[in-house]
Order: sequence, then C-alpha cells, then structure tokens
Amino acid sequence: MDTKFSEDIVPIGVFKVNPGKIVKQVQEVHRPVVLTSRGKGVAVVQALRDYEANVEQQAFMKAVVKGMVDLEEGRELSLTDVKKHLKIK
Repeated sequence: MDTKFSEDIVPIGVFKVNPGKIVKQVQEVHRPVVLTSRGKGVAVVQALRDYEANVEQQAFMKAVVKGMVDLEEGRELSLTDVKKHLKIK
C-alpha cells in the first residue's frame, strides 16, 4: 500500500467540495488519503474495511510478540495444562 503522492494527498478544501469522490477513491484503490491544511497533514481518510483489517493485523502481531516474549521468559504451559484450564477433553 504505497502512497501515490499525486493522488493520495489532498487539500482539505478539495475534500470539502467533493467528499464522495475521496471516499470512493479510498474504497477502490485501498490506499488512505492524507488531508492537508496549509501544506501540513491534518487527517487521514481510509476505507472502513481497510481500517478494520489493519486493526486486526496489528492486534494479531501484538499477540504473536507477546507469546514470543512469554516463551523467552519461561512462561509456558503444556498442552495438557491448557486443555485442563479450558475444560477440553
């Protein structure tokens, strides 16, 4: 998801004039649009599905890293203990 500076950076005034066009763009190209005011970034418009996918991916990666840290620090359980804790036969 590389930014295309010619398409993905939009002055907020342009967004105000035609927000539907920007919303359609982010849904079609799956890249966020950076809104600027006086040449500085002030907000990001992103398709909801893309945002949700990013949040899920970030949560998954955090869980993986936490698991790796737990293993490295000796905090692990056997499969038998996990089954017992979850009441799985």
